[in-house]
Amino acid sequence: MDLPSLALILQGALSTNPDQRRAAEESLNQIQFAPQHLVRLLQIIVEASCDLAVRQVASITFKNFIAKHWAPHEAGEQSRILPEDKEVVRQNILNFIAQVPPILRAQLGECLKTIIHADYPEQWPALLHWVKHNLQDQQVYGALFVLRILSRKYEFKSDEERIPVNHVVEETFPNLLNIFSRLVQIANPSVEVADLIKLICKIFWSSIYLEIPKQLFDPNVFNAWMMLFLNILERPVPVEGQPDDPELRKSWGWWKVKKWTVHILNRLYTRFGDVKLQNPENKAFAQMFQKNYAGKILECHLNLLNVIRFGGYLPDRVINLILQYLSNSISKSNMYSQLQPRLDVVLFEIIFPLMCFSDNDQRLWDEDPHEYVRKGYDIIEDLYSPRTAAMDFVSELVRKRQKENLQKFLLFIVDVFKRYDEAAAETKLYRQKDGALLAIGALCDKLKQTEPYKSELERMLVQHVFPEFSSPLGHLRAKAAWVAGQYAHINFSDTNNFRRALHSVVAGMRDPELPVRVDSVFALRSFVEACTDLGEIRPILPQLLDEFFKLMNEVENEDLVFTLETIVDKFGEEMAPYALGLCQNLAAAFWKCMNTAEADEEGDDPGALAAVGCLRAISTILESVNSLPDLFVHIEPTLLPIMRRMLTTDGQEVFEEVLEIVSYMTFFSPTISLEMWSLWPLMMEALADWAIDFFPNILVPLDNYISRSTTHFLTCKEPDYQQSLWNMISSIMGDKNLEDGDIEPAPKLIQVLFQNCRGQVDHWVEPYLRISVERLRRTEKPYLKCLLMEVVADALYYNSSLTLSILQKLNVATEVFNLWFQMLQQTKKSGARANFKREHDKKVCCLGLTSLLPLPADQLPGEALERVFKSTLDLLVAYKDQVAGK
Repeated sequence: MDLPSLALILQGALSTNPDQRRAAEESLNQIQFAPQHLVRLLQIIVEASCDLAVRQVASITFKNFIAKHWAPHEAGEQSRILPEDKEVVRQNILNFIAQVPPILRAQLGECLKTIIHADYPEQWPALLHWVKHNLQDQQVYGALFVLRILSRKYEFKSDEERIPVNHVVEETFPNLLNIFSRLVQIANPSVEVADLIKLICKIFWSSIYLEIPKQLFDPNVFNAWMMLFLNILERPVPVEGQPDDPELRKSWGWWKVKKWTVHILNRLYTRFGDVKLQNPENKAFAQMFQKNYAGKILECHLNLLNVIRFGGYLPDRVINLILQYLSNSISKSNMYSQLQPRLDVVLFEIIFPLMCFSDNDQRLWDEDPHEYVRKGYDIIEDLYSPRTAAMDFVSELVRKRQKENLQKFLLFIVDVFKRYDEAAAETKLYRQKDGALLAIGALCDKLKQTEPYKSELERMLVQHVFPEFSSPLGHLRAKAAWVAGQYAHINFSDTNNFRRALHSVVAGMRDPELPVRVDSVFALRSFVEACTDLGEIRPILPQLLDEFFKLMNEVENEDLVFTLETIVDKFGEEMAPYALGLCQNLAAAFWKCMNTAEADEEGDDPGALAAVGCLRAISTILESVNSLPDLFVHIEPTLLPIMRRMLTTDGQEVFEEVLEIVSYMTFFSPTISLEMWSLWPLMMEALADWAIDFFPNILVPLDNYISRSTTHFLTCKEPDYQQSLWNMISSIMGDKNLEDGDIEPAPKLIQVLFQNCRGQVDHWVEPYLRISVERLRRTEKPYLKCLLMEVVADALYYNSSLTLSILQKLNVATEVFNLWFQMLQQTKKSGARANFKREHDKKVCCLGLTSLLPLPADQLPGEALERVFKSTLDLLVAYKDQVAGK
């Protein structure tokens, strides 16, 4: 197909008419494997005269096709792209990278990543030569862009897989250093210069992340790089061109350069900042780093941090990284002595203000309280948050340098409290009070175990925390609830204070402000755990659950469900009157969370975690009411749709939790309904297709079906459950690619069949014995050997005469019994039994062996009878000793 025709089809893929769009997509699918199709797509992407929207469609089609088909995903699979087309793509894509607009470059970059990961160095040895050559001429940006992708291939690789890195560094780093040096010397540099430096920083970061390349151990080479990084760290960011919008500003090129520089220096400090942690070969390098650079970096970091004292700007991530460096310096004597003269300024004028409620907090609280809550409880946000880093710094300071800092910091906090209490309402420093409360909450572990503070905690709560439950400011009401939760487990000398805190937290669940309601629910969990007299909570339980589910309808958060689990766990059977309503509410919340998670293309929505929490809470409820089987009949219709949908591939993320619910429903219900039986085929299908890792979890409900609904298992023919069981077990036990550990549940299921269906599955004894003996012959793991031998024991218990005749018919009777007796006698060096260690194992073996005793002499000769008798007695004695030793 010629270029104009292909461009026309791509234009059709942009049509607002669904029929035209569908026809275009169908045409693209039909020609995707045609010779030179990939080459023509690339030609359209770089054709400047072509409409940008068409070029963009071409780039996305190109990227998706390469991701799917460039490298075979299965072993032995052939690539469907012609080798000559691949070669043309490799020869041309590099030169086009720098020519296309950024929106297309991003797509080509993804293609390049796929190709490099698949082809370099074996199929694309010329790549590095191209990079090296172009670092020396006008294609510097393109070369850096490609080198960044190449270096990322090895970023997380170690040992042998990292060997190519040394060659890449050897060939490119001298040129990189020259380019970096020239860029740093440019007066009044543009933001394009920042983009080039940022790429160099990223390449350096990928090359050093896990291991430092050997070329950088040369002190002169390393020093040249460090001087440039320190230059970047020290020099102020250009004022001209900085965006006013904070979101745009933190992504601006020069701030990105600053962030990557701090990143690199922090990484080097983590690796080489402590000589004691080094391998012998790195010790000298670490000493050199610590002597020549660690202190200098600390000084630069402190100077950079100082700008925020006077209202200057630093991106949150940069503040966070600098504080991490400071925190890591506290335990190192030489670094701490350098930090000490400026510590008070850092602690009281930088760290503490970062802990206080800010303008940005207030804006988010007012404009988007849901986002305020999400950010406050998001672990990923914590990794980048200056406030979290500030709290970590204080915690590390009082942990490692308690003597000179804990009292000093607490006196400062007490002074904040005092000035707040003494001020008139209109002059109270509410935000400082918020920061002081955060500090007290963050230090709770230290204060709970350190005198004289430990004995003052209750008074501190009453005096400085409880009053804020009725503060006119929502953020202080929320902080009061959070701090109260942190200290719920202390020994209250006056139980009225505990009661007051509990009721204040419960009242907070009805607060008009969402973040207060959320913090109150989380605090409630601690109070429920700490509560020794459930009479405090019992009268308010219905309203508490009501408020709880109102909040769950507003917020999707895993921690919310933890609180509910704690309540259910604490009250146990007393939850029975609420069990059905709880399950209905949790099921509704689960579907809502799943819908949100499915709609979130990034896959980082808290809804996915909250969905798992909902299922875990349902399991907790089912466990708490397990002595009331009739309740399960009423709960079943609510949970069936979840179980049906989530036992398919849709439920892979929650499969374990769903199987636990299926296990409870099939074990505690008075009978297993036909609707519950409809789940059997879904589990079998999953097991055959993708869920072998969950076989131990699937074993539990399958056992329940066979043992608790034996008649239906045996009599139903549509579907035929016996045949279904055989198909699954024989497939798994016959699969030579599966490890011994993977198939352990299979023999356990055969045992379940023989134990529960005595006299009713004679026709299955031979096939199950045959596959068990076949697998036994190639089994290495002792535990699986025991399980397979127990299949024989259970078959003997099922029908000893039939089993013995089958073993003789298969010509394996002597082999099996000799192995069995040998395993029974085998001991470890300590004299302990090597096999059949569990009580259950011994019981099964005893039942199997004693089933042989009544057989007539022609089936069991006297010599064999003697061995059976002796082994049985030994087992019975061992079993008795094991039970007595409990």
